[in-house]
Amino acid sequence: MANPTIELKSRTKKFALNIIRLFRSPPRAEDVRIIARQVLRSGTSVAANYRAACRARSRAEFIAKLGTVVEEADETVFWLELLVESGMAQQQLVAAIAKEANELLAIFAASQRTTRQGVKDWVTESVNH
Repeated sequence: MANPTIELKSRTKKFALNIIRLFRSPPRAEDVRIIARQVLRSGTSVAANYRAACRARSRAEFIAKLGTVVEEADETVFWLELLVESGMAQQQLVAAIAKEANELLAIFAASQRTTRQGVKDWVTESVNH
């Protein structure tokens, strides 16, 4: 059975590399460059912050760092949507990256909810016993 942590580290790193490749040749228009830098920053932060979450020293630290991953993934989705909806980029150009960003966001948000719920269950169980 594969290790989900290792798989997610690899997947988020691949996502970051795809973000970098998408914006490798900078667009000429200033507004597009500004948004592209935002996508580059938030998209690569997903992988970096997930790695940091994996090194958390406590469950609370893990939850907090995972929250940052969720925020960065959500921000990446936002910037990608903005690029397409503003006409700065064609849908087919960012479709695969946007799909992966949405999938990663769903995975990390669910993981955050599950981990938080586990803490609540543990506290409730401890108080009741």
